[in-house]
Amino acid sequence: MLLQSLAGLPAFLAYLCTALIASVLYLLIYTRVTHHDEFALIAKNVPGAAVSLGLALLGFALPVASAIAHAASILDCAVWSLIALAVQIGVYFLVRIPVPDLSGRIAAGELAPAIWLGLASLAAGALNAASMSY
Repeated sequence: MLLQSLAGLPAFLAYLCTALIASVLYLLIYTRVTHHDEFALIAKNVPGAAVSLGLALLGFALPVASAIAHAASILDCAVWSLIALAVQIGVYFLVRIPVPDLSGRIAAGELAPAIWLGLASLAAGALNAASMSY
């Protein structure tokens, strides 16, 4: 009975590792694209940087979770994770339109721009995840 329960363990580990690698890749790319250094700001205890990055990561994780649930293979999951990454990068640039100095304001410790960026990223991630119901 235990062996039957563990039969899905290899697939679980494969998808989990794919998701973790995709998330690390996302953080590496996203933090290079933004015009502020989230990790340095978080180290300096700037709450807005943690709020915006944390919500953006959640906005990325939602479509990755959907990709895992709907993927036909690990490769399929990886491809849709890259699409989710591209959507999140696009959202960053879109939310800068009404708030041109978004990164500077987040770096200065302002919370409103950070919340705007984070929640826009989360909203895009939710829509992205729902769209992956192929």
